[in-house]
Amino acid sequence: MAHKFPPLVWLRSFEASARHLSFTHAAKELNLTQAAVSKQVKQLEFHLRQKLFIRHPRSLEMTKTAESYLPKVQDSFERLAAGTREVFGSRRSEILTIRAAVGFSVNWLAPRLPDFYTKHPDVPLRLVSSVWNEQVGNPSFDLDVRYGNGKWPELNADRLTWESITPLCSPVLLETGQISTPEDLINNTLIHVLGYQEGWSTWLQVAGVEDINESGGLQVDTSLLAFELATSGVGVALARSSMMQHEVENGRLIAPFDITVPIEEAFYLVSAVASDIHPHLETFRSWILAQAESSKD
Repeated sequence: MAHKFPPLVWLRSFEASARHLSFTHAAKELNLTQAAVSKQVKQLEFHLRQKLFIRHPRSLEMTKTAESYLPKVQDSFERLAAGTREVFGSRRSEILTIRAAVGFSVNWLAPRLPDFYTKHPDVPLRLVSSVWNEQVGNPSFDLDVRYGNGKWPELNADRLTWESITPLCSPVLLETGQISTPEDLINNTLIHVLGYQEGWSTWLQVAGVEDINESGGLQVDTSLLAFELATSGVGVALARSSMMQHEVENGRLIAPFDITVPIEEAFYLVSAVASDIHPHLETFRSWILAQAESSKD
């Protein structure tokens, strides 16, 4: 089949000539001479054994065959260009893509992004959400915000948060006397967020609460859902300090106890160790690390 396929340079001259209906304008676009474009189109016509243009003194008219062939040629060029960009495309023209847990994006990152755009208005960003940690190095994102201990082999990990945990509940539970001491948690549903190693058992041990099923209750996969359920009075959520500020400040949730427990887990900015990094990656990394430092208690 390869020997039957016309050379791309002929097809390129045909496509440009068909758009402009002019060999002269096509030549200017392709940085060729008018004679070269005309010759390449003639070679294509000979190869296909079909006339593509009716030549007038100062313009071209496509034949019915050319009108049918042009969309197919243009579609092939577009797919070839897209495939080339996907594999070899210029990183500078791409949007910097950051993947993060949806709760972190909403509660920690979103309130700080106006500062980034004030300082770097020309850096395009794309934020995508994740629930579970997946393999870093996925070509669909450049940076990943991951929760854990910061120890991932062959990955760069910069710490973003220094966490503590404390229960949060609807103010209604306090107003109605349903909860006033940590021991009252035995009569309330504990809301667990999957994926966290340090959770209710850690907090309950420090609080000195015994005779409670620390693994019982309701399990959800995001902090946002846990907060929404707690706001609705379904139960009590255990909040990370980096995620709770907005919920507490707007009065949707309240900390019923003055017991805050520091933990080792945290959010980290993670990237693969690679030479082909996005040109704006270091700009964003420097900015978010400065934000993390200023957010330390």
